[in-house]
Amino acid sequence: MVRKVTPSQLQSLLRQAEQKRKQAIDKYNREVNAYNQKRQQEINRVNQEIRQHNQKQQQAINVYNQEVHRHNARVRANKQKIASELRRLQSSTTTIRYQTIRTSAIALNSSYELLDAGGQDFEALARGVSFLDLSERENANSLAVSNQLEASSEDEVNNTDPSLLLRTEISSMLQTISPELNSRWKGALFSLNPENPDAARHFCTSAREVFVQILDINAPDSVVLSHNPGCEVTDKGQPTRREKIKYLLDQSGLLSDLSVDFVDEDVKNVLSLFRVFNDGTHGSAGTFSIGMLLSIKTRVENGISYLASISNKA
Repeated sequence: MVRKVTPSQLQSLLRQAEQKRKQAIDKYNREVNAYNQKRQQEINRVNQEIRQHNQKQQQAINVYNQEVHRHNARVRANKQKIASELRRLQSSTTTIRYQTIRTSAIALNSSYELLDAGGQDFEALARGVSFLDLSERENANSLAVSNQLEASSEDEVNNTDPSLLLRTEISSMLQTISPELNSRWKGALFSLNPENPDAARHFCTSAREVFVQILDINAPDSVVLSHNPGCEVTDKGQPTRREKIKYLLDQSGLLSDLSVDFVDEDVKNVLSLFRVFNDGTHGSAGTFSIGMLLSIKTRVENGISYLASISNKA
């Protein structure tokens, strides 16, 4: 049965219906606005993440490019130094006082040239570029110290600050390996007093122990023998230095005949310094200028750092 309504009641019903319609429209619009707001917030969040990602990516590219530029600059500097020191070494007409060191420097340079020629084999390795860079520095320093030691005091302009002899960049590294090594190294630096006529010999006596113990700590005899039971050993049944170097290079992912040859030759080169200054036969040559002492210290310090770098598996 149809309910009859009065005109006023009809108007009331129409108003109620209109009100409900407006409420439904308002609710719909609020939901649309809320959806659009959330959508815009999500778009803004995504855009912000994209901008942050792009900024980080650009920063990483900038850092990489800066490192490439620095690396290339170091390579150019080392190559120039090698060429200059090699010319100087080969053109020397003076009496050679340290023939052992000179011969060792030439042998190391020959080994480096072979390593450099095979550089492409290392560039693909995770630590290959760094290894080549440091190897190049070792060769440059080896040639430099040979020339520096042969230079007569009359020809050398020596404006070197004596405090540089006590500065070092490997203290924290040695402390990590062994606090005893760090203490021994500090003692070695302390002996580098220009007024000490036996400064080089005292320095090399202490530094040699640091150098040798890095090999023994990072490549213990038992570990090397376990890793390669058929390795070459000494008369006492201990792995040779070359076998220890092979083990370290293998652990570092850098093992090859070229790398073993160069690192072994580099160790021989540093040890030749120790032998010359420990044999007590160099007489008046035991007194060195600050420049000469600094050259010896730099050669040994970088040699220690280089050996430790191939000992680090990280």
